[in-house]
Amino acid sequence: MKKFLILYISRTGKTKQMAQWIAEGIRFAGHQADAMPLPKFKDVSALAGYDGVLLGSPTYHKDMLPAFKNWLFKAQRAGLEGKAGGAFGSHTHSGEAPVILHETMEHVFKMNMLDLGPLKMEERVVDTDDGMRACQQFGKSVAERAGA
Repeated sequence: MKKFLILYISRTGKTKQMAQWIAEGIRFAGHQADAMPLPKFKDVSALAGYDGVLLGSPTYHKDMLPAFKNWLFKAQRAGLEGKAGGAFGSHTHSGEAPVILHETMEHVFKMNMLDLGPLKMEERVVDTDDGMRACQQFGKSVAERAGA
């Protein structure tokens, strides 16, 4: 059984909901998933205990939330190279945050982003059955492609 961490930050609760459904998808694949809001995750050295890390932020003014951007500088020293990764987030009209997270994880952290691309979802879709299934499938795909 592999262990995955899903760290997220949420303004309206939509990215939080995505994180919870992504965690379900990982669990459906038979693995452990811990979903945690970024402000509660204090020690980046704890990232070493996970086989994969998924990061989620909503898009706000065509960027991720500032607290997440600041946290990424700390996470750069956490030794994430080669770990499975995924990026996700909700948006109302543009959706840049998951793309920025994905590119940072792939090119700066040198994580294995598993050729999935980021999961971007309009807020109006998150609470639908299609939104739930897309998030669960994303989580399941990350777990399966990570060799779990």
